[in-house]
Order: sequence, then structure tokens, then C-alpha cells
Amino acid sequence: MFVYLSKKIAIPNNTRLRCVSWNKDQGYITCGGEEGLLKVLKLETQTGKDVKVKGLAAPSNLSMNQTLEGHSGGVQVVAWNEQYQKMTTSDQYGLIIVWMLYKGSWYEEMINNRNKSVVSSMKWNCDGQKICIVYEDGAVIVGSVDGNRIWGKELRGSQLAYVEVILT
Repeated sequence: MFVYLSKKIAIPNNTRLRCVSWNKDQGYITCGGEEGLLKVLKLETQTGKDVKVKGLAAPSNLSMNQTLEGHSGGVQVVAWNEQYQKMTTSDQYGLIIVWMLYKGSWYEEMINNRNKSVVSSMKWNCDGQKICIVYEDGAVIVGSVDGNRIWGKELRGSQLAYVEVILT
């Protein structure tokens, strides 16, 4: 089986993208780029017996194309929490924003800035209760969905690049 997605998306002022992330459960795509660019798109595919499809792909439209404001630096990391319909973003200055979906639009829910280092990677666990954030300077933080810090560790001399959740 092969899957192919093709949709032209206008990015304002030819801003360079730094990350793209897909929420497969709800169909959202996030594009993060230079100068704080953050766009959330939702692709709706028309299905049903009334849709006549020629070729391989069903017709699709963007049901959402929202530009979010909050980052001033280039957005580098996006992590989805599909269970709680939240999105977490981080920029080149280390600012982390947790976004929530409310009445069909995305809004800031929480903001955190450690002011020491840049986020290398972050990942929500499978039930959406915890997020692990790793910083370039070797710091690792685990937080809860409600914004509380659960655990932290400084791995001095380490240059962390990525975090992944292991299912057990």
C-alpha cells in the first residue's frame, strides 16, 4: 500500500519552514517556521457514495487554516497530545507554548520559558498525561498535562537531540 498527500499551502512572505507535524487522529497539520510562523491546518476529505473519485485521491479541502501568534523566534519543535486535543510548540529562544482547541480555534493555554537553553525535542506519552522535554544543554523535564513539573534531571556534558516514548 502507498499513501500520497499533496496539497499546496501558502506560507506568507516565503518564510522558511523549520518543522511540520501531523496529528493523524484529528487530521491537523502544523507548520512552524522562521520569525514565529505557526500555522495549523485541517484537511477534510470528502467521502461517501455521492463522491465520484477519478484516479487515486479523494477530493479534499482545508477546513482550517489558522495562523497562531505567540512565538517571536523560529518555531522548531511541535508535539501533539491527541488525547487532550493539545499542541505544544517551542521556538529558537526556548519558549514553550501549550495550545488548546476551543470552539474550533486554537488558543494559548500555558507558556513556559526556562531561559537557559533551547528545546531539542518533546513528546507526549500515549495517554496524554505526561510530556517529556529535552533541552540542548542536557536538561530533561517531565511535566503533567495540567502544567505541573513531575521530574527533572540535568545530564551535564550531554547534548540531547531527541526523545521518544516507549510503549510497554
